[in-house]
Amino acid sequence: MSTLTGKPAVQPPASAYFIEDRHDPEETHTLSVLVDNEPGVLARVIGLFSGRGYNIESLTVSETEHEKHLSRITIVTSGTRLVLEQIKNQLDRLVPVHRVTDLTMVAKARNYDKPLERELAMVKVAGVGDKRVEALRLADAFRAQVIDADAFRAQVIDATPTHFVFEITGRTSKIEQFISIMGPMGLVEVCRTGVAALNRGEEAM
Repeated sequence: MSTLTGKPAVQPPASAYFIEDRHDPEETHTLSVLVDNEPGVLARVIGLFSGRGYNIESLTVSETEHEKHLSRITIVTSGTRLVLEQIKNQLDRLVPVHRVTDLTMVAKARNYDKPLERELAMVKVAGVGDKRVEALRLADAFRAQVIDADAFRAQVIDATPTHFVFEITGRTSKIEQFISIMGPMGLVEVCRTGVAALNRGEEAM
């Protein structure tokens, strides 16, 4: 009831966006986007995300079919179901885009938790004496504790008396754990490729 007019207060119409935002949890999906390999395509894809406030957690791109001049962009993004559908629909409407595949949805339809995902990182650690020995010991222990399905690999690819660089490959979660373990050991810097992903099975995306 309005205190000024004595009439029932008119409630503003509910926003579909806020209704959806309150009730739908956010999900993280991996998208595979097949595009023409030509200048400006990546900028257009990134511009779509930034212009609409969509989140990009990881992005990788490389030419995969030389004769057809096609590249594959792998994007890890998050949002509600509605937002994820909007992302896929808007990507699909871009002229250089040939196909958009939600690898996460395909994996779930085939009764898998997620698609095959791997990331490569180079991790530089500086240290001498006990810290150096401990960092190498922890790297060996971490690698030994990861089960085969995670396919985590770590090797030293550069070393001096004061530092070494690990090359590691595996799931993003395992790479983040490894980086966290190396933090107290003298972590200097990290370079990561972002996620590369394929679905299981004989079919292409």
